[in-house]
Amino acid sequence: MDDRDWLAERFEADRTHLRAVAFRMLGSVAEADDAVQEAWMRLDRAGADGVRNLTGWLTTVVGRVCLDMLRSRTARREEPLGPHVPDPLVGREDRSDPEHEALLADSVGLALLVVLEQLDPAERLAFVLHDMFAVPFDEIAPIVGRSPDAARQLASRARRRVRGQAPPPDPDVGEQRRVVDAFLAAAQGGDLAALMEVLDPDVVVRVDRSALRPGTSREIRGAAAVAEVALSGGSRFARFLRPALVNGTAGLVAAAGDRPFAVAGFNVVAGRIVEIDVVAGPARLRSLDLGR
Repeated sequence: MDDRDWLAERFEADRTHLRAVAFRMLGSVAEADDAVQEAWMRLDRAGADGVRNLTGWLTTVVGRVCLDMLRSRTARREEPLGPHVPDPLVGREDRSDPEHEALLADSVGLALLVVLEQLDPAERLAFVLHDMFAVPFDEIAPIVGRSPDAARQLASRARRRVRGQAPPPDPDVGEQRRVVDAFLAAAQGGDLAALMEVLDPDVVVRVDRSALRPGTSREIRGAAAVAEVALSGGSRFARFLRPALVNGTAGLVAAAGDRPFAVAGFNVVAGRIVEIDVVAGPARLRSLDLGR
């Protein structure tokens, strides 16, 4: 085996990890794959001479690439038309594909990704690399062009926002599914009282703007408002829905035949739904692996 073959083999061993880093940084499957490919190109050009921890080196390279992509995205961003929901990672609850299950197991909920989208690029990098992948601050500091103490402060600010806006979901997926099923049954049966039992008073529903006609609401807040929308559409959409894992938690895919037209991720905390994040639009969904 020559040096390039050895590098390629080592890189492939780290690909899933690098893709997880990039996806949490970017919230986009396609962009994460681009970032991982760029890391391979840099490794192929530079080689690994003098690199004692190749996984760590590749992680920081992916971090640099993602930071550049986030800064470029921020620089060209216009005033948003509504909330942006990151790409969902979707799998069937009965699926037994080990590679796909590993990807889902290493994912984080859509609710957390939505909060990460709101962070400054340097804050996002510091939080993702340190809090999610245990990269030391003295390795993060040169990536963001700050001192280790300043990098620590970036992660600390991000951590406070995450804790305040994205509470971790209940750990039992079966319990999450029970709550989501109860929500659906209440919506389909027109049972307002049952809906209010499973909705947090401050529940928020975000629907990615690609799903909406101009002028329609893109974000719904409060149990009463969410229940009203659920009751109006519950029976109409019931036959299109199937259960799925969405970023490792209980969710739904809506499909007409074999053509998905929406994916919904639920954040269930203490037995109640606190967030529902919906991604829709044929063009966007065609680019995703929806575990069909």
